[in-house]
Amino acid sequence: MTANGILIAGTSSDAGKSLVTTGICRFLARQGLKVAPYKAQNMSNNSMVCRDGSEIGRAQYLQAQAARAEPESAMNPVLLKPGSDRRSHVVVRGKPDGVLESGEFATGRKHLALAAFAAYEELRDKYDVIVCEGAGSPAEINLRAGDYVNMGLARRFGLPTLVVGDIDRGGVFASLFGTVGLLDADDRALIKAFVINKFRGDERLLRPGLDQLTELTGVPFLGVLPWLPEVWLDGEDTLFVGRWGARSGELPTRALEIAAVRFPRLSNATDLDALACEPGVSVTMTTDPAVLRSADVIILPGSRSTVSDLEWLRRIGLAAEVRSAAAAGRTVVGICGGYQMLARTIEDDVESTSGRVEGLGLLPTTVTFAAQKQLALVDGSWEGHPVRGYEIHHGVASFDPAEPDGPAAEPGEAAAAGGPFLDGWRQGSVWGTMWHGTFENDDSRRAFLLRAAGTAGVSLEPAELSAAQGFADRREAMIDRLADAVAQHLDTDMLLSLVAD
Repeated sequence: MTANGILIAGTSSDAGKSLVTTGICRFLARQGLKVAPYKAQNMSNNSMVCRDGSEIGRAQYLQAQAARAEPESAMNPVLLKPGSDRRSHVVVRGKPDGVLESGEFATGRKHLALAAFAAYEELRDKYDVIVCEGAGSPAEINLRAGDYVNMGLARRFGLPTLVVGDIDRGGVFASLFGTVGLLDADDRALIKAFVINKFRGDERLLRPGLDQLTELTGVPFLGVLPWLPEVWLDGEDTLFVGRWGARSGELPTRALEIAAVRFPRLSNATDLDALACEPGVSVTMTTDPAVLRSADVIILPGSRSTVSDLEWLRRIGLAAEVRSAAAAGRTVVGICGGYQMLARTIEDDVESTSGRVEGLGLLPTTVTFAAQKQLALVDGSWEGHPVRGYEIHHGVASFDPAEPDGPAAEPGEAAAAGGPFLDGWRQGSVWGTMWHGTFENDDSRRAFLLRAAGTAGVSLEPAELSAAQGFADRREAMIDRLADAVAQHLDTDMLLSLVAD
């Protein structure tokens, strides 16, 4: 079997490439085709662990679900995880592979290109169609010589290419025209159609512009996709974080207010998605101390640079608010990097090379960073509810019986004030775990929210929570909504002909 492929490129980051790719994957799978998603190189701190223990971008994992395919490392062979403005940690075929400095981005990626092309060829031998997602814009002419994710990929494998433009930003015609205009003749020959995304209004108003742009460029329009506020699946771009869109109902006068800290190197922000779906719950991403001060629940999510983000947390006054919330008995939750920050001490000779750093001291744990990254799917239980999640971390937390200002406590004494929570620890109203994805488990998530609401004196209705759509079902419904939009608003005959050629 030799697969045909198509590339979904965009005029910019956040133009909607990921969601368009997701919708096309599900649409093609509905046609009975064996479909695989693919992104040669992804730059994102939102990632997921496959069944074989490999790490790929969260968006590609979701696209595999949309394609009804088993996620694997070949679908995102190169993942760059920014650790600073000038350095990214490199993951190749799901495993750590050193770092890439900013000065190497244009010229130091040849081995990554080879790995990406080899992965594409593996998928090509197993699937009918490969739906490839580009990165950023194909018209980044400063990077074209070393490109292997946009037109470099398309040229290598002769991929027909769609260019997606976001009309919600304004200037979509100029963006589409400029994208094609900056390409050389051989690259331009592979651009087969335009797609306008996020349109609100009467499509007839666009028709003169569509026709004129096709006359100017020779590129037809595949269609115009509507604005879908209820679809906000697993974004990979930091611009996407916190856009939870339409709610299942109106918030009550007094909702459970959850404030999650938006770290500079935030990772796996998708941990918050399921919380934001629940009736009677409001979730806000913030860097404002006043928002933390008024929140019922504070969440410290994951971070790709734990020590650096902890220093930032202190510098802008958020650390003091977290400690005050814990002292007042308000619920504080740390996930992965956020959990590590709650420890008494952090020993980091790996990620930041900072050595010993004082944590927030809210949990009786110490964290030691190991060279070997832990990648695994995990399962356990909490208060009788099954919990599944995944691990992606270098830091290893362990119980520390020493009291910061007094004699050592026995493990039994510490457990009386708190105790284990999943793989982590709970102390009073402060909770910590390395496990990502735990809030996606409906029963345990709702039990936790009811406990947090009780602590805050907020009334959440158990029956209303139980009646709400489960998160996995909601995700499937959003994928299907994307595929429905593809079927209704794009020229599917043209699309099918492109992947059949």
